[in-house]
Amino acid sequence: MSEILAENLSGKAVMGADGTELGMLYNITMDIKTGELYDLVVTPNDDLTSDQLGFDADEEGRLRMPVERVQAVKDYIVVKR
Repeated sequence: MSEILAENLSGKAVMGADGTELGMLYNITMDIKTGELYDLVVTPNDDLTSDQLGFDADEEGRLRMPVERVQAVKDYIVVKR
């Protein structure tokens, strides 16, 4: 995958590879020592729950999607469900 500046990802819509709009990117978690990225933290659309999508959620109900599931970043961040 080519390089993308994090500032260009803020507030970007997240979509499943099946075309389902999942929510908006809230943040990205990483290891501060190594710089390894862990999860996309996504505010889900109102009509979706973490149980429906198969992702873990944090205390605020935001979805945690492993970065390994990212398939593409263009108009949307596309993730494998």
